Amino acid sequence: MRLFGRKSQPVDPAEAIADFWTWWRQTRPEIDAYIEAENTEALSELVGAAVTTLDPALIWEIAPGRTAQHALVVSASGDPELRSFAHRWALAAPPADDLWEFHPSRQANPRAAEMAVDVAGREFGLDRLVLGLRVPPGTARVDVSAFHPIFPDIDDETRLETTLLALDWLLGEDEVARWVGDIVAAEFEPIDAIPAIHLPAVVADVADGFKADQWAVLEGQTAQGARLTVAARYPLRPVDHPLFDQHIAISLPYEHADGDGQPSGASLPALRAFEERLGERLDKLGSAVLAAHLSTGGTRVLHVYADPSSDAALVIKELVLSWTEGRARVDVSDDPSWSAVAHFLT
Repeated sequence: MRLFGRKSQPVDPAEAIADFWTWWRQTRPEIDAYIEAENTEALSELVGAAVTTLDPALIWEIAPGRTAQHALVVSASGDPELRSFAHRWALAAPPADDLWEFHPSRQANPRAAEMAVDVAGREFGLDRLVLGLRVPPGTARVDVSAFHPIFPDIDDETRLETTLLALDWLLGEDEVARWVGDIVAAEFEPIDAIPAIHLPAVVADVADGFKADQWAVLEGQTAQGARLTVAARYPLRPVDHPLFDQHIAISLPYEHADGDGQPSGASLPALRAFEERLGERLDKLGSAVLAAHLSTGGTRVLHVYADPSSDAALVIKELVLSWTEGRARVDVSDDPSWSAVAHFLT
């Protein structure tokens, strides 16, 4: 059974989440009765209205559970502005039992090969879905071109939505966000296409090549033409840190710079020592991550993302007092889509 609901305008979080779970506990007998009677229409109206009250832009579904009979999935559907909200909703959920479990994103279905749904009056089954796959050299992404025999007969939007649903069945929604790059829902079968069921193995091979704590070094220019150097985690993806929607920018002016405004001399070890101390404190907190740092024009800006309920901002403000090469600054803002480091997201 798959049930979906979607509307359009967000509301405010913590209270809405608490209200939802109060409603769930009170309404659970009615929900279970509709499940038992397979009354999908009444269930859809009941749960759909509650999710809309939670936030109208969320989507939801009831799917087979991993350990429970059913899973209630409430998902941001790839919207970075809502991802942390969906995860906080799941964290506040009651413990799973024999009948219900709860997830903030669609989970991979171990029986994906057997899945079939009605799409525009035609049967869409994964057993007939094939994929053209390409892994651009040096990237942490698999580009996908999908084809199914019904695709020539349905419109572009429906074709793409059906492809995205199939990828979620195969990998799970978060794994799609991590490892899948460009997605094309094709009207013609790609050359060298393979059965879709092999996608998880291909993604696992790509993931093996990208371990934690890798960094990429980049160079460029500012809008004024000054040299800019960047070090960023690689791969760098907000989906890996769904609760870290607070952006903390640390600006460190350095005394010793070369002709291009890059740190030199005694400033280099001073910056490294600061980053080591920062890393130690963030590791201890366990609720923040240094995503990237940029150096240009005599200043290094370090971009940290944190859970806003943690003490990360306070810890960082205390740490910058130790910086002696100029007046350091700390700016704290909400940034659930990680827009401050958008150029380095992979």
